[in-house]
Amino acid sequence: MPSQLTLHEVNLRFGGVTVLKDVSFSVEPGSILGLVGPNGAGKTSLFNCISGHYKPTSGSIRIGDVEVSGMPPSQLPRHGLARTFQHPALQLNATVLENVLLGAHTRLPGGPVSWSLRLPFTARHEREQREEAEALLDSVGLGWATHLAADELSHGLHKSIEMCRALLSKPGLLLLDEPAAGLPHAEVETLIQTIRTLRDTGDLTIIVVEHNMGLIAAVTDHVVVLDHGRKLMEGSAAEAQSDPRVIEAYLGKEAADDAA
Repeated sequence: MPSQLTLHEVNLRFGGVTVLKDVSFSVEPGSILGLVGPNGAGKTSLFNCISGHYKPTSGSIRIGDVEVSGMPPSQLPRHGLARTFQHPALQLNATVLENVLLGAHTRLPGGPVSWSLRLPFTARHEREQREEAEALLDSVGLGWATHLAADELSHGLHKSIEMCRALLSKPGLLLLDEPAAGLPHAEVETLIQTIRTLRDTGDLTIIVVEHNMGLIAAVTDHVVVLDHGRKLMEGSAAEAQSDPRVIEAYLGKEAADDAA
């Protein structure tokens, strides 16, 4: 089931430096939100708060009805959250399939004794997870690479592997951290189609942090623009691209005046 995410007056400070200030917004179940802004706007810090890598100084972050603010990353998958990173952390000497199967660890039934004894249900579970992982790889066009070592594939394909790994955990909320970074145009187009396919299933709520406004415009239902740790505006991607405040944040006041 897709999850609703709600942030209310999230603040983050490191020492005397305010990184996020009173950030509030919500993401409706089954929708895609783009989180955008110039370098240093606070996008990654906010992502880290949502995914448990930072604990907000104050404020509320809720997945559905569950308060997750300050919850460690290891506990968040049980509440339906999965995340990819700008630089995928893969086991390069392991196969593509083995890397994807790591995403199933949050769904393992039983306990260590059951798995050490290789009880019948564990073999069935392993077979089911393998079939799901192979289907995910097929869905992103990587069925041919199942048994190759991850280090034999390109950076762009590493991102697809990581996305499959995240999806194998059956999340209701998926955070994509700059998925198009470093990708050539052709691979960005493939990525857009993949995200659209995920959206069309209706099973996921997705948040995308991305500098590529073409991708943001192509896949998002809504955007939130940050600047200097504050929410500058929210609306559609088209509204953001034409908003003088956003243009000024990215390009400076002169460009904003010219656009007005």
